[in-house]
Amino acid sequence: MFTGVEEAIRLLEGRPVDVYAAREGTVFRTKSRNGVLVPMMYIEGAYYDFALYETPLLGFLCHSSGISTVSARYRRRCRDRSLLAFGIRRAHPAIAPMVDRASFIGGCDSVSSIAGAKAIGVEPQGTMPHASVLVFGDSGKAFRAYSEAVPEGERKIALADTFSDERCEVMLAAHTIGDLYGVRLDTPRSRRGSLPSIVSEIRWELNLNGKRDVRIFVSGGIREEDIDDLIAAGADGFGVGTAISNAPVIDYSMDIVEVEGRAISKRGKFPGRKETYRCPTCLEFDVEPRGAPVPVCPVCGSREEALLRKVISGGKRVTAEESPAEIREYVLDQLPRLEG
Repeated sequence: MFTGVEEAIRLLEGRPVDVYAAREGTVFRTKSRNGVLVPMMYIEGAYYDFALYETPLLGFLCHSSGISTVSARYRRRCRDRSLLAFGIRRAHPAIAPMVDRASFIGGCDSVSSIAGAKAIGVEPQGTMPHASVLVFGDSGKAFRAYSEAVPEGERKIALADTFSDERCEVMLAAHTIGDLYGVRLDTPRSRRGSLPSIVSEIRWELNLNGKRDVRIFVSGGIREEDIDDLIAAGADGFGVGTAISNAPVIDYSMDIVEVEGRAISKRGKFPGRKETYRCPTCLEFDVEPRGAPVPVCPVCGSREEALLRKVISGGKRVTAEESPAEIREYVLDQLPRLEG
Protein backbone atom coordinates (compact mmCIF):
# COMPACT_ATOMS: atom_id res chain seq x y z
CA MET A 1 0.00 0.00 0.00
CA PHE A 2 1.69 3.18 -1.22
CA THR A 3 1.17 5.89 1.40
CA GLY A 4 3.11 8.82 2.80
CA VAL A 5 2.91 10.61 -0.54
CA GLU A 6 1.38 13.81 0.82
CA GLU A 7 4.26 14.25 3.26
CA ALA A 8 6.75 13.49 0.48
CA ILE A 9 5.21 16.18 -1.72
CA ARG A 10 5.40 18.75 1.04
CA LEU A 11 9.02 17.81 1.68
CA LEU A 12 10.05 18.37 -1.94
CA GLU A 13 7.90 21.40 -2.73
CA GLY A 14 10.00 24.45 -3.47
CA ARG A 15 13.01 22.47 -4.68
CA PRO A 16 13.89 22.86 -8.39
CA VAL A 17 12.85 19.29 -9.28
CA ASP A 18 10.12 17.38 -11.09
CA VAL A 19 8.46 14.59 -9.13
CA TYR A 20 6.29 11.79 -10.48
CA ALA A 21 4.38 9.46 -8.16
CA ALA A 22 1.57 6.92 -8.09
CA ARG A 23 -1.61 8.06 -6.41
CA GLU A 24 -1.51 7.74 -2.64
CA GLY A 25 -3.31 4.57 -1.58
CA THR A 26 -2.29 2.56 -4.64
CA VAL A 27 -2.00 -1.17 -4.01
CA PHE A 28 1.15 -2.46 -5.69
CA ARG A 29 3.49 -5.41 -6.05
CA THR A 30 7.22 -5.04 -5.53
CA LYS A 31 8.00 -6.64 -8.90
CA SER A 32 6.28 -6.67 -12.27
CA ARG A 33 5.12 -9.89 -13.91
CA ASN A 34 8.55 -10.19 -15.59
CA GLY A 35 10.54 -9.57 -12.40
CA VAL A 36 11.41 -5.87 -12.76
CA LEU A 37 11.37 -3.80 -9.58
CA VAL A 38 8.31 -1.51 -9.65
CA PRO A 39 9.03 2.24 -9.35
CA MET A 40 6.33 4.11 -7.41
CA MET A 41 8.00 7.53 -7.46
CA TYR A 42 10.85 9.20 -9.28
CA ILE A 43 12.59 12.55 -9.11
CA GLU A 44 14.24 14.44 -11.97
CA GLY A 45 16.66 17.24 -11.27
CA ALA A 46 20.16 18.07 -10.18
CA TYR A 47 21.14 15.53 -7.54
CA TYR A 48 22.52 18.32 -5.39
CA ASP A 49 19.00 19.78 -5.07
CA PHE A 50 17.37 16.71 -3.56
CA ALA A 51 20.11 14.41 -2.19
CA LEU A 52 19.75 15.88 1.29
CA TYR A 53 16.13 14.70 1.48
CA GLU A 54 16.64 11.01 0.74
CA THR A 55 16.46 9.88 4.37
CA PRO A 56 13.28 11.76 5.40
CA LEU A 57 11.63 10.95 2.06
CA LEU A 58 12.16 7.22 2.57
CA GLY A 59 11.06 7.54 6.20
CA PHE A 60 7.76 9.11 5.17
CA LEU A 61 7.04 6.44 2.58
CA CYS A 62 8.41 3.32 4.29
CA HIS A 63 6.80 3.75 7.69
CA SER A 64 3.39 4.93 6.55
CA SER A 65 3.16 2.31 3.80
CA GLY A 66 3.90 -0.50 6.25
CA ILE A 67 1.10 0.56 8.59
CA SER A 68 -1.39 1.04 5.74
CA THR A 69 -0.50 -2.35 4.27
CA VAL A 70 -1.26 -4.27 7.46
CA SER A 71 -4.37 -2.17 8.06
CA ALA A 72 -5.59 -3.15 4.57
CA ARG A 73 -4.93 -6.83 5.30
CA TYR A 74 -7.12 -6.61 8.42
CA ARG A 75 -9.75 -4.68 6.45
CA ARG A 76 -10.02 -7.49 3.90
CA ARG A 77 -10.38 -10.06 6.66
CA CYS A 78 -12.97 -8.05 8.59
CA ARG A 79 -15.12 -7.56 5.50
CA ASP A 80 -18.07 -5.36 6.56
CA ARG A 81 -17.35 -5.53 10.31
CA SER A 82 -16.07 -2.51 12.25
CA LEU A 83 -12.31 -2.11 12.47
CA LEU A 84 -10.85 0.42 14.90
CA ALA A 85 -7.19 1.47 15.13
CA PHE A 86 -6.02 1.09 18.74
CA GLY A 87 -2.29 1.26 18.05
CA ILE A 88 -1.09 4.65 19.25
CA ARG A 89 -0.21 3.45 22.74
CA ARG A 90 2.41 1.26 21.06
CA ALA A 91 3.97 4.21 19.21
CA HIS A 92 5.80 7.39 20.16
CA PRO A 93 3.25 10.22 20.72
CA ALA A 94 5.09 12.45 18.24
CA ILE A 95 4.03 10.17 15.37
CA ALA A 96 0.54 9.27 16.61
CA PRO A 97 -1.22 11.36 13.91
CA MET A 98 0.82 9.61 11.20
CA VAL A 99 0.05 6.18 12.64
CA ASP A 100 -3.67 6.94 12.77
CA ARG A 101 -3.75 8.50 9.31
CA ALA A 102 -2.00 5.51 7.76
CA SER A 103 -4.27 3.09 9.65
CA PHE A 104 -7.39 4.94 8.48
CA ILE A 105 -6.26 5.12 4.86
CA GLY A 106 -5.51 1.40 4.92
CA GLY A 107 -9.08 0.61 5.92
CA CYS A 108 -9.71 1.20 9.63
CA ASP A 109 -13.10 2.83 10.20
CA SER A 110 -11.87 5.16 12.90
CA VAL A 111 -8.98 5.80 15.28
CA SER A 112 -8.59 6.14 19.01
CA SER A 113 -6.50 9.30 19.42
CA ILE A 114 -7.97 12.78 19.49
CA ALA A 115 -4.98 14.25 17.62
CA GLY A 116 -5.08 11.55 14.94
CA ALA A 117 -8.83 11.84 14.46
CA LYS A 118 -8.57 15.62 14.13
CA ALA A 119 -5.80 15.29 11.54
CA ILE A 120 -7.88 13.02 9.31
CA GLY A 121 -11.26 14.64 9.90
CA VAL A 122 -13.13 11.87 11.75
CA GLU A 123 -14.52 11.40 15.23
CA PRO A 124 -12.27 9.40 17.57
CA GLN A 125 -13.77 6.18 18.87
CA GLY A 126 -13.06 4.02 21.87
CA THR A 127 -14.61 2.33 24.88
CA MET A 128 -14.42 2.49 28.65
CA PRO A 129 -11.03 1.36 30.06
CA HIS A 130 -10.26 -1.30 32.64
CA ALA A 131 -8.97 1.48 34.88
CA SER A 132 -12.46 2.92 35.39
CA VAL A 133 -13.79 -0.46 36.54
CA LEU A 134 -10.82 -0.96 38.87
CA VAL A 135 -11.15 2.51 40.40
CA PHE A 136 -14.81 1.85 41.27
CA GLY A 137 -13.93 -1.66 42.43
CA ASP A 138 -17.27 -2.93 41.15
CA SER A 139 -18.34 -3.55 37.56
CA GLY A 140 -21.97 -2.53 38.15
CA LYS A 141 -20.99 0.83 39.69
CA ALA A 142 -18.55 1.46 36.84
CA PHE A 143 -21.21 0.69 34.22
CA ARG A 144 -23.69 3.08 35.85
CA ALA A 145 -21.11 5.87 36.06
CA TYR A 146 -20.08 5.28 32.46
CA SER A 147 -23.69 5.39 31.29
CA GLU A 148 -24.27 8.68 33.08
CA ALA A 149 -21.05 10.25 31.82
CA VAL A 150 -21.40 9.45 28.11
CA PRO A 151 -23.70 11.98 26.38
CA GLU A 152 -27.01 10.77 25.01
CA GLY A 153 -26.71 9.68 21.41
CA GLU A 154 -23.06 8.63 21.73
CA ARG A 155 -22.19 4.97 21.32
CA LYS A 156 -21.81 3.30 24.70
CA ILE A 157 -19.48 0.30 24.56
CA ALA A 158 -18.86 -1.34 27.91
CA LEU A 159 -15.66 -3.22 28.68
CA ALA A 160 -16.97 -6.44 30.17
CA ASP A 161 -14.15 -8.73 31.30
CA THR A 162 -12.48 -7.12 34.32
CA PHE A 163 -13.40 -9.12 37.40
CA SER A 164 -15.52 -12.13 36.50
CA ASP A 165 -16.71 -14.42 33.75
CA GLU A 166 -17.20 -12.51 30.50
CA ARG A 167 -20.78 -13.68 30.04
CA CYS A 168 -21.74 -12.48 33.54
CA GLU A 169 -20.19 -9.05 33.06
CA VAL A 170 -21.73 -8.67 29.61
CA MET A 171 -25.21 -9.36 30.94
CA LEU A 172 -24.62 -7.02 33.89
CA ALA A 173 -23.68 -4.27 31.44
CA ALA A 174 -26.69 -5.05 29.23
CA HIS A 175 -29.09 -4.75 32.18
CA THR A 176 -27.37 -1.70 33.69
CA ILE A 177 -26.96 0.47 30.59
CA GLY A 178 -30.31 0.93 28.90
CA ASP A 179 -28.99 2.26 25.61
CA LEU A 180 -25.96 -0.03 25.43
CA TYR A 181 -24.49 -0.08 21.91
CA GLY A 182 -21.99 -2.85 22.45
CA VAL A 183 -19.62 -4.70 24.73
CA ARG A 184 -15.87 -5.17 24.35
CA LEU A 185 -13.87 -8.23 25.30
CA ASP A 186 -10.19 -7.59 25.91
CA THR A 187 -9.39 -10.89 27.58
CA PRO A 188 -5.62 -11.61 27.54
CA ARG A 189 -4.55 -14.54 25.38
CA SER A 190 -3.11 -16.23 28.46
CA ARG A 191 -6.59 -16.37 30.07
CA ARG A 192 -9.05 -16.58 27.25
CA GLY A 193 -8.94 -20.23 26.12
CA SER A 194 -10.97 -20.17 22.93
CA LEU A 195 -12.09 -16.59 22.28
CA PRO A 196 -14.48 -17.64 19.47
CA SER A 197 -16.20 -19.97 21.95
CA ILE A 198 -16.56 -17.12 24.44
CA VAL A 199 -17.98 -14.82 21.76
CA SER A 200 -20.42 -17.50 20.62
CA GLU A 201 -21.60 -18.07 24.19
CA ILE A 202 -22.10 -14.34 24.77
CA ARG A 203 -23.97 -13.89 21.50
CA TRP A 204 -26.33 -16.69 22.49
CA GLU A 205 -26.93 -15.22 25.93
CA LEU A 206 -27.60 -11.71 24.59
CA ASN A 207 -30.03 -13.02 21.98
CA LEU A 208 -31.79 -15.19 24.55
CA ASN A 209 -32.39 -12.12 26.72
CA GLY A 210 -33.72 -9.88 23.96
CA LYS A 211 -30.43 -8.03 23.43
CA ARG A 212 -29.86 -8.88 19.76
CA ASP A 213 -28.91 -5.27 18.99
CA VAL A 214 -26.00 -5.24 21.44
CA ARG A 215 -22.81 -5.64 19.41
CA ILE A 216 -19.73 -7.59 20.41
CA PHE A 217 -16.28 -6.04 19.92
CA VAL A 218 -13.03 -7.87 20.58
CA SER A 219 -9.49 -6.58 21.12
CA GLY A 220 -6.24 -7.59 22.73
CA GLY A 221 -3.71 -9.21 20.43
CA ILE A 222 -6.16 -10.08 17.67
CA ARG A 223 -4.21 -11.75 14.87
CA GLU A 224 -5.18 -11.55 11.24
CA GLU A 225 -5.78 -15.31 11.14
CA ASP A 226 -8.17 -15.07 14.13
CA ILE A 227 -10.70 -12.89 12.32
CA ASP A 228 -12.62 -15.50 10.32
CA ASP A 229 -13.41 -17.68 13.35
CA LEU A 230 -14.41 -14.65 15.43
CA ILE A 231 -16.81 -13.40 12.75
CA ALA A 232 -18.33 -16.86 12.48
CA ALA A 233 -18.82 -16.85 16.26
CA GLY A 234 -20.67 -13.52 16.17
CA ALA A 235 -18.09 -10.75 16.58
CA ASP A 236 -19.28 -7.42 15.15
CA GLY A 237 -16.09 -5.41 15.37
CA PHE A 238 -12.39 -5.45 16.15
CA GLY A 239 -9.94 -3.15 17.88
CA VAL A 240 -6.46 -3.82 16.53
CA GLY A 241 -3.42 -2.06 17.94
CA THR A 242 0.10 -3.43 17.95
CA ALA A 243 -0.25 -5.53 14.78
CA ILE A 244 -1.03 -2.39 12.77
CA SER A 245 0.99 0.33 14.49
CA ASN A 246 4.12 -1.84 14.71
CA ALA A 247 3.81 -3.20 11.18
CA PRO A 248 7.06 -3.95 9.33
CA VAL A 249 8.03 -1.04 7.10
CA ILE A 250 7.89 -1.35 3.32
CA ASP A 251 11.53 -1.43 2.28
CA TYR A 252 11.64 1.19 -0.48
CA SER A 253 15.00 2.36 -1.74
CA MET A 254 16.00 5.48 -3.68
CA ASP A 255 18.42 4.80 -6.52
CA ILE A 256 19.96 6.76 -9.36
CA VAL A 257 19.03 5.11 -12.68
CA GLU A 258 20.02 7.81 -15.18
CA VAL A 259 22.68 10.54 -15.29
CA GLU A 260 22.51 13.21 -18.00
CA GLY A 261 20.56 10.94 -20.32
CA ARG A 262 22.73 7.85 -19.77
CA ALA A 263 21.06 4.78 -18.25
CA ILE A 264 23.07 3.66 -15.22
CA SER A 265 22.49 1.93 -11.90
CA LYS A 266 24.23 -0.03 -9.19
CA ARG A 267 24.19 -3.79 -9.55
CA GLY A 268 20.94 -5.50 -8.72
CA LYS A 269 18.92 -2.54 -9.98
CA PHE A 270 17.40 -1.77 -13.39
CA PRO A 271 18.95 1.26 -15.15
CA GLY A 272 17.08 3.84 -17.19
CA ARG A 273 13.88 5.87 -16.96
CA LYS A 274 10.78 3.73 -16.68
CA GLU A 275 7.01 3.82 -16.80
CA THR A 276 4.94 1.83 -14.32
CA TYR A 277 1.74 0.32 -15.70
CA ARG A 278 -1.10 -1.54 -14.01
CA CYS A 279 -3.94 -3.55 -15.50
CA PRO A 280 -7.18 -1.84 -14.40
CA THR A 281 -8.94 -5.21 -14.18
CA CYS A 282 -6.58 -7.66 -12.44
CA LEU A 283 -4.15 -5.08 -10.98
CA GLU A 284 -1.07 -6.85 -12.35
CA PHE A 285 1.98 -4.65 -13.01
CA ASP A 286 4.25 -4.02 -15.96
CA VAL A 287 7.35 -1.85 -16.08
CA GLU A 288 8.61 -0.58 -19.42
CA PRO A 289 11.40 1.80 -20.54
CA ARG A 290 10.21 5.38 -20.97
CA GLY A 291 8.81 5.81 -24.47
CA ALA A 292 8.01 2.13 -25.06
CA PRO A 293 4.49 1.22 -26.27
CA VAL A 294 1.76 0.99 -23.63
CA PRO A 295 1.44 -2.72 -22.77
CA VAL A 296 -1.71 -4.81 -22.97
CA CYS A 297 -2.40 -7.20 -20.09
CA PRO A 298 -1.77 -10.75 -21.31
CA VAL A 299 -4.33 -12.10 -18.83
CA CYS A 300 -7.27 -9.70 -19.25
CA GLY A 301 -6.50 -8.17 -22.62
CA SER A 302 -7.00 -4.71 -21.10
CA ARG A 303 -4.87 -1.74 -22.09
CA GLU A 304 -2.79 -1.01 -19.03
CA GLU A 305 -2.76 2.35 -17.28
CA ALA A 306 0.29 4.48 -16.49
CA LEU A 307 0.45 4.99 -12.73
CA LEU A 308 3.09 7.66 -12.28
CA ARG A 309 1.73 11.19 -12.66
CA LYS A 310 3.57 14.46 -12.25
CA VAL A 311 2.92 15.89 -8.80
CA ILE A 312 5.65 18.57 -8.70
CA SER A 313 6.89 20.55 -11.71
CA GLY A 314 9.92 22.78 -11.25
CA GLY A 315 9.31 22.81 -7.52
CA LYS A 316 5.62 23.72 -7.80
CA ARG A 317 2.88 21.35 -6.80
CA VAL A 318 0.61 20.53 -9.75
CA THR A 319 -1.89 18.08 -8.21
CA ALA A 320 -4.61 18.80 -5.67
CA GLU A 321 -4.33 17.36 -2.19
CA GLU A 322 -6.72 14.49 -1.46
CA SER A 323 -8.36 14.06 1.92
CA PRO A 324 -7.65 10.90 3.93
CA ALA A 325 -11.29 9.88 3.37
CA GLU A 326 -10.88 10.15 -0.41
CA ILE A 327 -7.68 8.11 -0.34
CA ARG A 328 -9.36 5.50 1.86
CA GLU A 329 -12.23 5.14 -0.64
CA TYR A 330 -9.66 4.56 -3.38
CA VAL A 331 -8.08 1.83 -1.24
CA LEU A 332 -11.42 0.15 -0.54
CA ASP A 333 -12.23 0.14 -4.24
CA GLN A 334 -9.02 -1.83 -4.98
CA LEU A 335 -9.15 -4.42 -2.20
CA PRO A 336 -12.02 -6.58 -3.58
CA ARG A 337 -10.10 -6.98 -6.85
CA LEU A 338 -7.02 -8.52 -5.24
CA GLU A 339 -6.43 -12.24 -5.47
CA GLY A 340 -5.57 -14.41 -2.49
